[in-house]
Amino acid sequence: MTETLVPQKSLLVRNRNFRALWLSSTVGVLGTAVTSIAFPVIAVIELQASDFAVAALAGMTFLPWLLLGLPVGVWVDRWPRKPVMIWSLIARILVLATLPVAFWCGIMSIAQLFVVSFLVGLSAVFFTLADQALIPQAVSKDELVEGNGLMTASSASADAAGRGLAGWLTVAFGASNSLLVQIATSVASLFAISSLKLEEAQPYQGERRIFREMKDGLRYTFSTGPLRAILFNAALWNLGGSMVASLLVLLVLRTLNESEIWLGVLLAAASVGGALGGITVKRATERFGSGPVWRYSMVPGVLGYASLLVMTPGYGMLWGVLGLFLMGVCVAWNIVVGAAFRQRVCPPAMMGRLGAASRMVSWGMLGIASILGGILAELVGIWTAVLIGVVLTAGAPLVAIFGPLRHVKRLEDLEPGQEPAAAAKKD
Repeated sequence: MTETLVPQKSLLVRNRNFRALWLSSTVGVLGTAVTSIAFPVIAVIELQASDFAVAALAGMTFLPWLLLGLPVGVWVDRWPRKPVMIWSLIARILVLATLPVAFWCGIMSIAQLFVVSFLVGLSAVFFTLADQALIPQAVSKDELVEGNGLMTASSASADAAGRGLAGWLTVAFGASNSLLVQIATSVASLFAISSLKLEEAQPYQGERRIFREMKDGLRYTFSTGPLRAILFNAALWNLGGSMVASLLVLLVLRTLNESEIWLGVLLAAASVGGALGGITVKRATERFGSGPVWRYSMVPGVLGYASLLVMTPGYGMLWGVLGLFLMGVCVAWNIVVGAAFRQRVCPPAMMGRLGAASRMVSWGMLGIASILGGILAELVGIWTAVLIGVVLTAGAPLVAIFGPLRHVKRLEDLEPGQEPAAAAKKD
């Protein structure tokens, strides 16, 4: 007698806690996407800021990862994660609301824009570390790739919708007024997190010395070849990619003299690609193995960024749309596989510090790259600065292809603390 296989329900249907985290993440990304377009447009159109200020502004949201990521990671491991997420959302709502109010009163300045961007980024540090620490507690280890794939796909879809919407909103209602969208989505995210019914893992109970705990997080992040390879791959990609992304608004609005709508379409194309990547990553890893998918995914990603260099006004912008779509697919594969591996091998009590230490290096590059991009835009011009950023991104696939994970077929075969050579022998 043949056994009938019953299709398993989606993780979103069978797991209410994951559903709450997914909903919070998705609506939050939608609002953040609108703001990511609105901030530089406010600087360029409403405040007439310099090229350096516009590029550097993109890094303010990520600078808190570099400056404060490690201590925040320690605190997140000490506290229950749900209250951390709730209070970070409340702080984001209050801080963001100051910008439209200042705009209505006619007193908004570039200094306020920088401060608000930094504080919004700081609230995101608390929220993201707590969120990433809760996902492995909401799903089983075998569900991590599916869960992260769903998160990546829906976040990328929301990002695409938000960026596409933002281009129209900034033209129709003004960039400052469009910030009301993120305020509203943050409120929705707040309600979703409040509905969580999750018994959290016991917070860190060891000796509470913040510098020792920060050191423990850094040591664990660099403790094995796989963790180091994933970290360096992300850091190099973010260094070059963030430089390109921070200059994109200048390339479109000032060099090519195109509208905010094209800017939104380009960024939305990357997000649509990311959505497709999140949906297809599970199938790709099952067919080719998580190791090869992680190693080679960023090669076409570099070519996607390079397409921006051949864009021309009008229909010539479509080269960039196609390239960023391709980049979005490939980078989503890389991110999901890397994130699932870290969540699989990391002890729950160390998740906050591992997330903080890894993002301090990889996401800290986003802040540095934006400032560097602004300096290069002033010194060598916008187009040449974009070219330099594209060249830097090529370092990421080189680390992956020739690094310590070059022979590993399945990253999930690596146990905590195991070096790549042992897993390679299994193949």
